[in-house]
Amino acid sequence: MRVIKLIGIGADGKASLPRLYERWIYESELLVGGERHLAFFPDYQGETLTIRGSLSQLVERLRHETKRTVIIASGDPMFYGIGSYLADKLPIEVYPTVSSVQWAFAKMGEKWQDAEFISVHGRSMKGLAQRIDGCEKVAILTDETNSPNAIAKYLLSYGMTEYRAFVGENLGGRDERCRFFELEEMADAEFSPLNVVILQKTKAGPAWPLGIDDDEFLQRKPEKGLITKKEIRVLSISALRLHAESVVWDIGTCTGSVAIEAAKIAREGAVFAIEKNAHDIEICKENLKKFRVDLTLVHGKAPEHLDKFADPDAVFIGGTSGEIRPLLDVCCRRLKRNGRIVINAVTIETLAQAVEALKQRGFQADITLAQISRSKPILELTRFDALNPIYIIAAKREGDE
Repeated sequence: MRVIKLIGIGADGKASLPRLYERWIYESELLVGGERHLAFFPDYQGETLTIRGSLSQLVERLRHETKRTVIIASGDPMFYGIGSYLADKLPIEVYPTVSSVQWAFAKMGEKWQDAEFISVHGRSMKGLAQRIDGCEKVAILTDETNSPNAIAKYLLSYGMTEYRAFVGENLGGRDERCRFFELEEMADAEFSPLNVVILQKTKAGPAWPLGIDDDEFLQRKPEKGLITKKEIRVLSISALRLHAESVVWDIGTCTGSVAIEAAKIAREGAVFAIEKNAHDIEICKENLKKFRVDLTLVHGKAPEHLDKFADPDAVFIGGTSGEIRPLLDVCCRRLKRNGRIVINAVTIETLAQAVEALKQRGFQADITLAQISRSKPILELTRFDALNPIYIIAAKREGDE
């Protein structure tokens, strides 16, 4: 098949399009693009194809195309655009123009090589809180659903008031508009569908390094203590071997302490947590807001509901309710290659059951007995209070690295 030219175009249509690119468009026999892009060329004489729905269908349509074909798309098609999908499926040559993000930073008079880039265009905002939290400068590509006002309301629900926003609408077009907002203002404003949002941190926000103190978490009262203690939490999370894109399950999340710390590591991934106690679910929700973590939280008893979760890279089991075998049936079957399962056990019976069940399912386990004591003042002296000993069972599938 012929090589397809993929040409980026700005909000001003062909006005700023290089003459060579314009000639390629008019000399083509098939012009492909969205309705808005094709409308810039009402005098085009060849066949047109409007992009609607599945891109896989577009690929199948073009795979055997013999006509001279040009695809037009917004800005830089390789920046969260159609080009990144088509590049390894069709023979294409890409000719970008200035992207909306470049325009936005230029209008702000701000450098942008140090910014974080996020797209919620056609995507869920799930997990956006932990991706943004702590960043100094963030560019967000939006859509009509995930609009600037929706983003502002979302961030305010997590108390992220240290950011101000710049919104550029119809950038490069005749009806271009650029404005700065406080988030409270942006939540009530209206915007053109074509926009980009830049967040800038204007003051310090809260920071929580790995190993958040137990007292920082809202906990059940008067039964305070139903939490994976800080020292055990750090050891368990280390055993999970998380990375930025990990998919994590936290089974028996309770206060959410492990899930929250895991989400701050797996910022580009996803965390799924399940808890059987309704009261603990409400406590966990409050902790998620405080620590700016947006994850999938389910009220239920595992292994029920786990079919709703994406396949995990890591599974943490903080509580089994004595039903370790059916739980491990699901976890071991769904775990991705080179994934890890970490189980915290308080009793030797649970330890024995877990290790045997893992062995039967083709997993090998390393066990750490963590006996932690914390200092406590007594008059002018210091003594130590022992925490309950915990068995940390770290398992991997035999044959994995």
